[in-house]
Amino acid sequence: MQADIDHIQEIEAMSQRAAFRGARSVRDPIVVESWLRCLEKHGLDPAARSEAYIVPDSALRFHRQRSEDLISIARSGIDGLYKLVAGQNYVLLLSDSAGVTVEYLGEAAQKDALRKSGLYLGAEWSEARAGTCALGACIESGEPLIIHQSDHFDVSHGALSCTAAPIYDTSGALTAVLDVSLLSSPMPRASQFLALNLVRQAARRIEMANIMAESRRDWVLRLAGSPDFLDVDPEAALSLDSGGRVIGMTNGAARLMARSLGLDWREGARLIGRHVSEVFDLGLETLEGLTRQRDARDRFIETRDGYRLFAHAIEPQRSFVPRIARARHIPAELRDLAGDDPGMTQLLEQAAALANGQMPLLIDGESGAGKSTLARAIHAIGRRGPCITVACETIDEDESAILFGREDKRHFEPGWIDAAEGGTLILDNLEDLPPRLQARLVSLLTEHSYRPVGATRERRSTARIIVTTAADLADLAARNSLRRDLLHRVSGTRLSLPALRQRRDILGLADKLFAQAFGTAVRFDATAVAALANHDWTGNLHALTSLATTLAATIRQTGDSAEAITLTDKDFPPHLRAQGGDHTPNAQVILARLLDEAGWNVSAVARQLGVDRSTIHRQILRYGLSRA
Repeated sequence: MQADIDHIQEIEAMSQRAAFRGARSVRDPIVVESWLRCLEKHGLDPAARSEAYIVPDSALRFHRQRSEDLISIARSGIDGLYKLVAGQNYVLLLSDSAGVTVEYLGEAAQKDALRKSGLYLGAEWSEARAGTCALGACIESGEPLIIHQSDHFDVSHGALSCTAAPIYDTSGALTAVLDVSLLSSPMPRASQFLALNLVRQAARRIEMANIMAESRRDWVLRLAGSPDFLDVDPEAALSLDSGGRVIGMTNGAARLMARSLGLDWREGARLIGRHVSEVFDLGLETLEGLTRQRDARDRFIETRDGYRLFAHAIEPQRSFVPRIARARHIPAELRDLAGDDPGMTQLLEQAAALANGQMPLLIDGESGAGKSTLARAIHAIGRRGPCITVACETIDEDESAILFGREDKRHFEPGWIDAAEGGTLILDNLEDLPPRLQARLVSLLTEHSYRPVGATRERRSTARIIVTTAADLADLAARNSLRRDLLHRVSGTRLSLPALRQRRDILGLADKLFAQAFGTAVRFDATAVAALANHDWTGNLHALTSLATTLAATIRQTGDSAEAITLTDKDFPPHLRAQGGDHTPNAQVILARLLDEAGWNVSAVARQLGVDRSTIHRQILRYGLSRA
């Protein structure tokens, strides 16, 4: 009992942050950070004992269905890890990004004790619910870690020892956590270091299996610090499109890229789309020299910041089925938002999978990237009720009733939440909502209830909440522009829209937007294609739409309106004009477009670009282009 009191007092001392920072602590810093989140972000009471929470069967089915592909890929790694620790009373848990256990391996004789402790299928170990624990702290920090006995926030978990490692998807997002736990363990924390290495290795191998499964039609560059393990157990991997741009990565590769580029490895969207030559002293044309045709010791490369590695390049499996064929699983409402961009295809597949759910969604991206359009498309395929969009910057702090409604004994005046009943409420630029209104919004996101101004009782709501922001989430939290508890509630399911300059389907989007503006098909010659493909588009889709509308209003259309209009770069404003050719950032996009328009007449394309036919043939081979 005294040990519990001492533990509670130690945690409470952490809340006195100024005093604590000046003192030394025996706790691992990652444990201290988690305790502080539990106190300040999640509002947990260290003196309260919480029973393990097992989600209802219907919710568990949802979480398992959402993780079905991951579970299938991870199966071999999970079974292999459990064999290593079997007989030592370890329990193996695989959770999704919400902290819900979607796979579980444990001794049948311990079933009742494991379920009572929460080391069981369907248990939720998010930090907000369970306090400091390996699964929850791993989701929050993104790092492998040990939470041993009294490291736990809740004293009821004090006997447990839990060790976890994150699993990232190929876009750089944390998608799952692998955990091995003990109901009781030796007192020294160091006793779990072996378990930490085992789960870290298993998570890395699961990520490797995942990127290989997703990248059968792409180049894969596998990396290791030693040539002896390069072909059997690589440390990291990148998948590359036919132009040499990164379209997928393991977490080890993300950290490697980020260090070389001077970026944060957690910002996967800033790493995807980078050309391999930006990270390594390596060109696309040299990949073939890194295949197994050469000895592993001779497959030596170096990062731009001087880090030496051995590489194994795996050629794509040749197929006449285009990679974008996966888009057949995307409803038309979402499919219309993108062309043949792999990153957008993956994002829209995720949006389609989430469209019919009830959980809040966060859509972030630069201004003009299409966040509100994506939110309305998700509503169109997932809900039957109204779709209400609210610009948060238009609501003042004393105007709660606009959003929450107003009620007295005889009258109820509905607000936007009530107006969206049965449908979707889109909150644009959530960070601009006044702090007092942000606080009132938390219960709507967590309990699906809200209290109108002047009301004494909560009202239930079935509206699906989608929020958007153009701001950096970490910056919002640091500046306290967005309440941490609110940010935690909305960021669990996040869709990050790429900037237009990062997309490979800009020419397809231009076709659509210009046709809408001109009222007829619009063609672009080689100079116009180069200008569109290589512009930075700081205003994103808004800027492209504005250009189309402006040109439609200023260019006089001649001839039959049914005939296509042809634009050159001379029709564009001066800042948009660019030169095409092999040296441009989007040369692959430009060449593919010109070949399609010319019916793959190589001579005609060569004349357009002012180069030799052999140059076009070399570029076709380099980019892996093929006639549809």
